[in-house]
Amino acid sequence: MKRAMIKAMSMAVLVGASGSCLVSLSGCVQFPTEKQSVADLRPQIAFKAAGGVFPGAARVWVDGLDAGSVLEAIEGQGTLRVLPGTHRLQVRDGARVLLDEQVYLGDGTSRTLILP
Repeated sequence: MKRAMIKAMSMAVLVGASGSCLVSLSGCVQFPTEKQSVADLRPQIAFKAAGGVFPGAARVWVDGLDAGSVLEAIEGQGTLRVLPGTHRLQVRDGARVLLDEQVYLGDGTSRTLILP
């Protein structure tokens, strides 16, 4: 680091006929940087069990596609992010349907659904 600073800096000394000395020093300048980030504003879905016990094998289906285990989106522990718009949400435990709702979710919204 020290060696790089020494290489970056240069010094010029000019001596005039009258014996006066002019010294000039130059170096590198680091320009300020700017950090930008984008917030994730997709809607979030979480689940809560009415009896306090979640069925361990239950899966979440969004618009007919498997979106993962309901245990990954328990309220206060995790959420399921979806695109904004109207969706059909189902929670299935094997062949048994625990929840079947059509919901509209806008940007930045968070919705908690209660499972029986």
